[in-house]
Amino acid sequence: MAPICAVVVLAVLHGCAVSGGHSGRSGQDAVDRAIRDVLATQQAAWNRGDIDAFMDGYWRSDELTFVSGGDVTKGWQPTLDRYKAKYTDRAIMGRLAFSDLNVRDLARDAALVFGRWHLERKEPIGGRFTLLFRIKHGRWVIVYDHTSVGA
Repeated sequence: MAPICAVVVLAVLHGCAVSGGHSGRSGQDAVDRAIRDVLATQQAAWNRGDIDAFMDGYWRSDELTFVSGGDVTKGWQPTLDRYKAKYTDRAIMGRLAFSDLNVRDLARDAALVFGRWHLERKEPIGGRFTLLFRIKHGRWVIVYDHTSVGA
């Protein structure tokens, strides 16, 4: 799955035409809204200290891929465990904000999202992310997450 994701990401980054399969702007707007809703729900869950609810935005599968800090984590449970080990209390979690979201409709059941994340806390931190969303069991979920720290 990861090599296919990389090909999709490269195709979009290089401006290749990828058919969204939707009937015009209204379909693209619906995808954009649905994905932004997932991210808003994740942000709200994080900001109330609920990592379990935050993880509802991810695909509950062993095939989920999370990349950050040079590490690759495979699977929903290992990703949850990673978050819980890294963010052990509310002070470390801080207040999450997503910004500069760019949702690109790739197909009827796939979209790519570029954006920024920021944690407001004693020592603020932030960076960028690229997310591959797919429809799984009737809802949009993150199946591939590449998150980096920095500008």
